[in-house]
Amino acid sequence: MQRRVLLGLAGTLPLGCTAVAQSSAPGLRELARARGMSFGTAVRSEKLEADPILSALVAREADLIVPEWEGKWDVIQPERGRFEFEPLRAVMRFAQAQNQRVRGHALLWHEAMPRWLAPALAEGQSQAQQILETHITTVLAETRAGIRDWDVVNEVIAAPPGGDNPTPGSGDLRPTPWLAALGPGYVERALRIARQADPTLRLTINEFAVYSDTPWAQAKRDSLLRVVRGLLERNCPLDAIGIQGHLQMREPFRPEPYVAFLRALRALGLAVLITELDVREPDVLAPTIEGRDAAVAEYAGAFLQASRDGGVRSFLTWGLTDRDSWLVLEPGVARRDGVVTRGHPYDAELRPKPLRARLAQFFSA
Repeated sequence: MQRRVLLGLAGTLPLGCTAVAQSSAPGLRELARARGMSFGTAVRSEKLEADPILSALVAREADLIVPEWEGKWDVIQPERGRFEFEPLRAVMRFAQAQNQRVRGHALLWHEAMPRWLAPALAEGQSQAQQILETHITTVLAETRAGIRDWDVVNEVIAAPPGGDNPTPGSGDLRPTPWLAALGPGYVERALRIARQADPTLRLTINEFAVYSDTPWAQAKRDSLLRVVRGLLERNCPLDAIGIQGHLQMREPFRPEPYVAFLRALRALGLAVLITELDVREPDVLAPTIEGRDAAVAEYAGAFLQASRDGGVRSFLTWGLTDRDSWLVLEPGVARRDGVVTRGHPYDAELRPKPLRARLAQFFSA
């Protein structure tokens, strides 16, 4: 978006958002940068193009952006051998215009797979290896100039029953078509392909459900540490761990085990970042919107502080606003009682909420 467009938006913003845009107070990206940290958010190219108010907000608040879908297999390679990069290029162009950085998400995942992929993987290890190598090398060649950090593998860790993992496995790795096709070495294989394709790229493993004070979260933390230590012992290239941060208020949170986990990762020489922060409200809601928003901000604030205590310096939310959020649209995570979850810094009308204020306070401390 051009500067003249951004300057012209202030008079058209909703009341709450206008106060943010016209205030002399800095945006979150500026506050974070002043403290040696980074703030970012997930975006969708079609929303940036269709909603100038939202795009102005993203430009103001985020130093770092990540495409929600544009970097996943079903968008990039909908048919075998046919690559479609224009949606991802749109995100990269926006970032360049706003002096933002872009994270890539995700080179290997068991979801968002085009229809052709799983059957092709099942035809044999040699073909599965070729498919994986072709995809990673092609994508990294396309994005090398604009993306210097990729989630190479996403959500590979299994967990015992009772947690937020619907497909627990007998080992540390989640059962997926990739595991079936290539065996337990597929994570290492993907990381080595990525390093060979781009020697200076930051290679990240991205994982969820490792934050709460529950037995299944602790088991998943232990599994992730075992997998990571095994990779590093084999001199596998790996630079960072992404902690998604899809928080669930119905689960207890205690800083001590989570901070110890982060510090264990840091002790291995890895960077750690929060990649997909949002908050699902509990089954029993506070009686007012104000109470609900305050509770969300308090829960997220404890997580943010613990993350920083554990050495995290980069924090991304999975969207800035409740408008078109996956917490609302995805049946698996939306509230069954029909109440719209208020789990982002801005509401559906793009008005700042207490979570936005908590982030500003966090980055100013």
